[in-house]
Amino acid sequence: MSNTPSMSSASAVASAPPATAAGHPAPPHASSQLPPARVHPRPGSGSSTGIAAVTVALLLLLWWGATAAGWIAPLFLPPPKAVWQAAVQAWDGNVQGGLPLLQHIGWSLLRVFGAFLLAAATAVPVGLLMGTSRIARGIADPLLEFYRPLPPLAYLPLIVIWFGIDETAKLLLIWLACFAPIAVSTRAGVAGVQAEQLHAAQSMGATRWQLLRHVILPSALPDILTGLRIAIGFGWTTLVAAEMVAATAGLGQLVLNASNFLRTDVVVMGIVLIGLIAYLFDLAMRRLADALTPWRAHR
Repeated sequence: MSNTPSMSSASAVASAPPATAAGHPAPPHASSQLPPARVHPRPGSGSSTGIAAVTVALLLLLWWGATAAGWIAPLFLPPPKAVWQAAVQAWDGNVQGGLPLLQHIGWSLLRVFGAFLLAAATAVPVGLLMGTSRIARGIADPLLEFYRPLPPLAYLPLIVIWFGIDETAKLLLIWLACFAPIAVSTRAGVAGVQAEQLHAAQSMGATRWQLLRHVILPSALPDILTGLRIAIGFGWTTLVAAEMVAATAGLGQLVLNASNFLRTDVVVMGIVLIGLIAYLFDLAMRRLADALTPWRAHR
């Protein structure tokens, strides 16, 4: 019985963690498992596809309910069924002008994407020059900032006087609308290149061309792709103004012609088509951006 307290004390000492020289408990053994690290997601990260689908469905339901209940007259907002019937009529060419809908879509796609590709091929080099050369920036910046805030309808009469009413005037008008956002975004991307990257490449003997190709252009690529997405939106916005110039085919011309005859169903159908085409292209640009710049998700 007299040995029991001493044995308990010895067991407690043996089970206690070793003490340091200062008398504090020693840290746990190196082989002990640490708790898993918590990864905090970025604000706004995650897929929004389900939310977008629900939003579109609710808007369509609200549209159908408002027109079915008679809250809005068909002249101001036709029901979805009337818009669908207008699309069927336009597909067969049974609307003003007599051209099938596919031909209108083809002409609009040719004008918008033709001018967009031309703007991308010219604005990206100009933006790179503005970001890497003070001489180029001094020449291009005042011209770009002067015309960029101007609405296309402001200089449309001047373009018609200079270039006539053929396809050149339409392509030039859309090209001007797409050029500015691409050039500005490219210049902003060049300005955002980290100085450490430039110094590292220069210390390894990189030439000016190698610096531009392997450092500046990849770093500015996310901003360039963002500028392309913005530019195509400006292109579709300017399409209606461009097809005001003696156009006989095109979605913009179809909408304008239908508005003259109060065919609101055809107007809404054309607006929906333009929005769908622009949205599909924007989705494709997002996929392209994810493939070309996968490091953006880890910034």
